[in-house]
Amino acid sequence: MTVAVHHRQAYFETLYSASQDPYGTQSRWYEQRKRALLLACLPRARFRSCYEPGCGSGELTAALAQRCDAVLASDFSPTAARAATLRTASLAHVRIEHHAIPQGWPQDQVFDLIVLSEIAYFLDGAAVNAVARRCRASLAADGVLVACDWLPDFGERASATHAVHAALAACGLARLAMHREDDFELVVWSRDPRSVAQHEGIR
Repeated sequence: MTVAVHHRQAYFETLYSASQDPYGTQSRWYEQRKRALLLACLPRARFRSCYEPGCGSGELTAALAQRCDAVLASDFSPTAARAATLRTASLAHVRIEHHAIPQGWPQDQVFDLIVLSEIAYFLDGAAVNAVARRCRASLAADGVLVACDWLPDFGERASATHAVHAALAACGLARLAMHREDDFELVVWSRDPRSVAQHEGIR
């Protein structure tokens, strides 16, 4: 591991050792609302298989599990992965793994939903581009890719959110939705360019 990777791992281990939910995903209205917006922006009611790297304590994972037949979630921090495992223990169709991206990306699997929430800006430019390539390779023919990321700067950031989203946009998928506030930006892309109304034959 590089010095930067060691530093990030120590940073997250310190966070999750102090609290199983250091970002307040269960208690903060900001987090609850952002999660609801992400779920509302998904263009389909159900998905077959979801991949969520950087799952943290697993609160979004549990919500995605309500919309997906199978969920694979992972985290770079073993302590965070353990917290997510506890959070989703009652959900038999959820699997939690401990691995980093892009190195640990499950390249032998295909997903119709990939959710990158508050993770890719911790990666440098080369790693972000590698993640984008893996997203493109892992998405099913009707696959949906979601990115949701904090906008203000902070000490642990390795890439700007606009650079992360530009790299993902370069995958060549159709953009179905974008929501931007002072705090975060949420973008949804899909291999199927049809809107929800078009998909349901409304127009």
